[in-house]
Amino acid sequence: MSLENALAQAQGSIPECVAAGYVDMSTGMLLGVKTVDSHPQEVLDLVAAATADLFQGQSVSTIEKMFRRSRGQAEDGSHYFREILVFSDNLLHVFLRSKKYPDHAVVYVCRAKVNIGMALTKSRASLSDIESAL
Repeated sequence: MSLENALAQAQGSIPECVAAGYVDMSTGMLLGVKTVDSHPQEVLDLVAAATADLFQGQSVSTIEKMFRRSRGQAEDGSHYFREILVFSDNLLHVFLRSKKYPDHAVVYVCRAKVNIGMALTKSRASLSDIESAL
């Protein structure tokens, strides 16, 4: 299955999902996107940059190092933060770091009326299919 098809399938399975994207955080590129509306390329590029900042920004990296150190864990390059939810007035943004490709993340955008637990459960369930599409 192609990445575009995997994103479309995930978007269809996640309730109230209006957009799905796949980001390579090491390059800051949006590798695939599926939305119900069209958006300017500048907006899509900012989604990719914001995703990288959320997971790999300097402050987040510092927090991850501090957590590992306080727990006596090795500095092995693994990441502490795997999922981030961002609530806005009208939308829920779900960011999931890939397990198979730690420098990649999937982003889902759902309408705010979504059942949060269902959106997170379905988002998590879709991750392996998207990873397999690469």
